[in-house]
Amino acid sequence: MKIVVSGSTGLVGSALTPMLASLGHDVVPLVRRRPAAGEGGVLAWDPERGMIDCDGLEGIDVAIHLAGENVFGRWSTAKKQRIRESRVQGTRLLSDALAGLTRPPKTLLAASAIGYYGDRGDEAVSEWSAPGEDFLAYVSRDWEGATTPAARAGIRVVNMRFGVVLTTAGGALAKMLPAFRLGLGGRVGNGNQYLSWIMLDDAVNAIVHGLATPRLVGPVNLTAPNPVTNREMMATVRELCRMPFGLPAAAWMLEVGAFFLRTETELILKSRRVVPGRLLQSGFAFQFPTWAEAADDLCRRWRELRRSRAK
Repeated sequence: MKIVVSGSTGLVGSALTPMLASLGHDVVPLVRRRPAAGEGGVLAWDPERGMIDCDGLEGIDVAIHLAGENVFGRWSTAKKQRIRESRVQGTRLLSDALAGLTRPPKTLLAASAIGYYGDRGDEAVSEWSAPGEDFLAYVSRDWEGATTPAARAGIRVVNMRFGVVLTTAGGALAKMLPAFRLGLGGRVGNGNQYLSWIMLDDAVNAIVHGLATPRLVGPVNLTAPNPVTNREMMATVRELCRMPFGLPAAAWMLEVGAFFLRTETELILKSRRVVPGRLLQSGFAFQFPTWAEAADDLCRRWRELRRSRAK
């Protein structure tokens, strides 16, 4: 299949594109720059200016939309605007373009986030649960709503609600490792908030599964089936990574630290206990279904990474 991928250089996209190529697909990155003279195999777009290469999109079979402003960083008014607009405007531009093609693609897999559910405490939520009422919940609702033109054109739309994607290569874990090295591997806040996570390998495999599973339509949670509390997560990491102690970080400490570290505390303190109902119903098999298995693999890779850097 000919597959267009936005966000192909991001955390998920950079792992997904070689996987798709290895499966024999023709992968075409959708990039925010003008292709160089004679450069083939890429398409250009500019969501801020409402520009996209519609002619280049003709004949594609699938679009995978992963692009969007990174949520990490202090949420100033300008940052929040970039988070919302990069997701909603970019998704609407691509959705409109696909809907207007002479031969629209069969499938659009568009990124979304479990921020859709808001802060839910220890309530287990699935794709059938109501949305939340905070900033990320409103962004996620508009983000998914921007795919409506594609759905109305008969394109199968899958709204991939990503949990926290874990890998030693970057993302959330890379933000956490410096704190671990400083001995701050204890609970954060009261430690009872749930983290809904997914290993990068499982996230990529779930996207490939979504391509091959026509009955998957609408919201699909890309999270492991066993979310854990912050307290459980930190305890497991300390044990497996052989850290002798972990100082707790109170909520007020995070608020002070956020000013200097440019990290939004909402991403750390809010609780989202999300289960992947539709992935499980469709027969998807997780390589890392439990936090113990995931943490063991992450710590092993972390040690290997540190040894390689020490050479």
